[in-house]
Amino acid sequence: MQRLILVNPWIYDFAAYDLWAKPLGLLYIAGYLRKCGFDVNLIDCLDVYEPEMENTGLKKPKRRAYGTGKFYKQMIETPSKLKAIKRPYSRYGMTFEIFEKKLRSLPKPSAFLVTSVMTYWYPGVKEAIRIIKKIYPDIPVLLGGIYVRLCFEHAKTCGADILVDSSDPEEILGYLEKAGISIPEKKRFDPSCIYPAFDLYRRIDYVCIMTSRGCPYRCSYCASPFLNPKFCRRSPEDVFNEILFWHKRYGIRDFAFYDDALLLSADSYIKPLLEMIIKEGLNVRFHTPNAIHIKGIDRELSELMYKAGFKTIRLGLETIDMDLHKRLDRKLSSIEEFEKAVNFLFKAGFRSNQIGAYILVGLPGQEISSVVRTIEFVGRMKVFPFLAEYSPIPHTALWDEAVRCSEFDLSEPLFHNNILLPCWDEEKRKEYPKLKKMALEIRKDLW
Repeated sequence: MQRLILVNPWIYDFAAYDLWAKPLGLLYIAGYLRKCGFDVNLIDCLDVYEPEMENTGLKKPKRRAYGTGKFYKQMIETPSKLKAIKRPYSRYGMTFEIFEKKLRSLPKPSAFLVTSVMTYWYPGVKEAIRIIKKIYPDIPVLLGGIYVRLCFEHAKTCGADILVDSSDPEEILGYLEKAGISIPEKKRFDPSCIYPAFDLYRRIDYVCIMTSRGCPYRCSYCASPFLNPKFCRRSPEDVFNEILFWHKRYGIRDFAFYDDALLLSADSYIKPLLEMIIKEGLNVRFHTPNAIHIKGIDRELSELMYKAGFKTIRLGLETIDMDLHKRLDRKLSSIEEFEKAVNFLFKAGFRSNQIGAYILVGLPGQEISSVVRTIEFVGRMKVFPFLAEYSPIPHTALWDEAVRCSEFDLSEPLFHNNILLPCWDEEKRKEYPKLKKMALEIRKDLW
């Protein structure tokens, strides 16, 4: 049987947190390749339940509500380009020694498939490929994922044999054939019966769900239109069956929606799904870490979300500066829309500590006073304010402006790191701790 080893590399960063963070694209590919007859193994360098990590002397990560929590981490030397940032820099995940041991313990594969996520996490990708090549120099390594698609030319420096410039699971077969791998059985990718291979983990705290791919909104700071140009949806019945599968067979209670536009056309999609969940009486909990669009929230949907078990609601507010909104997105027409949506949620039974609003910080041309007004507004609405630092992303409408206004050379992906606030000047960056403190104090008061 043809064997494949799929790898989710380490995170190299100043901070990282498991907020329902799993390599969903890689897991979908794993599920699909198994259907095509491959023997698939997974090495997730971020797996907090790797048993051998308990003997390393590293601090065990704390796990929190609904399956979230910290990762194992090791402080390492900060990259020379980031030396000016006076914060500890870490590698998150298992040790190199355990990674090597796992590679040697698995049957020799026909190929390795390595994924990538944030553009500025590429050092972890590079290290994973370096170690793989040290042990298996003659086995082809295919590298795909978000970083590859956004920074294709830069990804050529990571040492992979083949770069996968696609998010379509079926197209991975062509890349494998290019690497000289014969395909046991070519199958059509059907998300109604091919689920992401979460069962490859030794323990599953939660499952990530996608009801759709892509987004019809064209927000200037988001790469979704580039990564997934076409918006397509699964049927509510298909999504319900997947939730039922993970809940009944594996006892999963927590589900995190990864959609970019979960509430679009809510009457024909999300509402029927929630009605099925309520009718079945499933004891499950839902979370929306990617944020949901305010325009989709009405009284009926709020009540269905509450009855179905939504516990973590994140709203994509971004700013109350409507002139800025016009430049950024089409998600909000007036502040009253936000107020109306929040009131619906409260009337349905949600509490303040269940509702959060993302506020974009660090945008090109954005004023500190605008952020302050937005934080204050969210606090008055009795909603948790969460600051979301802007990261410049190639192939977005805002990219060229970000390049012009940043003092960093954004051709280097390390400078995409949102912690740097790369599109603010030094004077504005000095004010950021005050903004964080302001948001934190409001959350404490509302808890």
